[in-house]
Amino acid sequence: MNIQQFYDEGLAHASYAILSEGKVALVDPGRNPQQYYDFAEANNAKIVAVIETHPHADFVSSHLEFHQNEDATIYVSKLVGAEYPHTGFDEGDSFQMGKVTFHSIHTPGHSPDSISILLKDENGKDHALFSGDTLFIGDVGRPDLREKAGNMKAQREELAKMMFHTVQDKLKPLADDVIVYPAHGAGSLCGKNLSDARQSTIGEQRATNWAFGDVDEQTFVSSLLEGQPHIPKYFGYDVDMNKKGAPAYQRSISQVSIWQAGSAIPEGSLVIDSREQDKFRAGHVPGAINIMNGGKFETWLGSIVGPEEKFFLVADTEAELEILIFKAAKIGYEQLIKGAVVNPAGMTATGEEFDVEAFKMNPDAYTIVDIRSADEHKNTPIFESSINIPLHELRERANEIPADKPVLVHCAGGYRSAAGSSIVSGEMNNTEVLDFSEAIKDFQEAVH
Repeated sequence: MNIQQFYDEGLAHASYAILSEGKVALVDPGRNPQQYYDFAEANNAKIVAVIETHPHADFVSSHLEFHQNEDATIYVSKLVGAEYPHTGFDEGDSFQMGKVTFHSIHTPGHSPDSISILLKDENGKDHALFSGDTLFIGDVGRPDLREKAGNMKAQREELAKMMFHTVQDKLKPLADDVIVYPAHGAGSLCGKNLSDARQSTIGEQRATNWAFGDVDEQTFVSSLLEGQPHIPKYFGYDVDMNKKGAPAYQRSISQVSIWQAGSAIPEGSLVIDSREQDKFRAGHVPGAINIMNGGKFETWLGSIVGPEEKFFLVADTEAELEILIFKAAKIGYEQLIKGAVVNPAGMTATGEEFDVEAFKMNPDAYTIVDIRSADEHKNTPIFESSINIPLHELRERANEIPADKPVLVHCAGGYRSAAGSSIVSGEMNNTEVLDFSEAIKDFQEAVH
């Protein structure tokens, strides 16, 4: 038996391939199937099964593609209401592959249809738990992403109670040496206090994970619901796509319309400009939003742009454009790209750069907008007079910002404020909008 973890840093997503006797089973695979094919080929094996722990909200899975290309069986809970060919895999169900056996455990809480997969070795001993978004390293999955699944409806409080009983009745009885392989790590929006560790054991989680502590149900529910991060706009869209089955990856990205470099983008279009901030400031299409090509590009793309919107994608080079299309495809957004273009025509420069010294001399001369999350704003305040509008709400709430003074936008480190200042600038045409950028770090140090 060989277990291989595949980790996507951008989405903090972990997927798995389990190899036994020339056969491979995948757990929660990402959108691009190639790495899994490469693993199977390197081991002279065939992908025969794909197991989905639940319909994921934060990425699009390639499960249907493996069924269509490899005739792999897709195992998923019947509670999902999956619209693709599948085999129900619920509490008490199991199947053998080579010398190992996969057992389904119904572990609701993150969603009502969540399962975890208990892998038993050739001797029938519990070896590993593929816990999906139920059990993370240091936390459990958030219960507020799904209002419905299949024919079931569950509010967040009810799901939080389900999670309490999942931990008490399903996870705690497992042996200490069972290895835990979660679907996400630190940086994922599927939980709030995830560890950087990529795997653990039930014993380690019993000793260190707050959810395994001796708490009553109501305390558990309150703790789980408190302080969860924002829910990106794309999450519901991905749940629906994963229930239906996504289009084949390569075919779908090949259909993205690549425009000739320097082409003019139709006026009034939604434009996502991924270039570095200094290049954006030197010239961009009026109204463009500057989501730089960084580690969390796909998350912020899906937080700022809704799945009902079409957009143009701008990059500095063809190679970077290709990377960005791949990233958009992870969340199913390649289908929303009306056109992708390198350095389009009609780019104009932004106004003046932010003068830090002028701000220090007279901070009251500016309207300060803090685009960090509500929790960041509350727990680590920087400017008492600032207005807090989180980045993912900024397009809808920019009209709340007073226009009588220059507007100064800040986040925690400069990445988000590039997007935020570009949004505000596009919404407040007659007001000077400035970006605090990385200079904000000095003010944070001064405060703390």
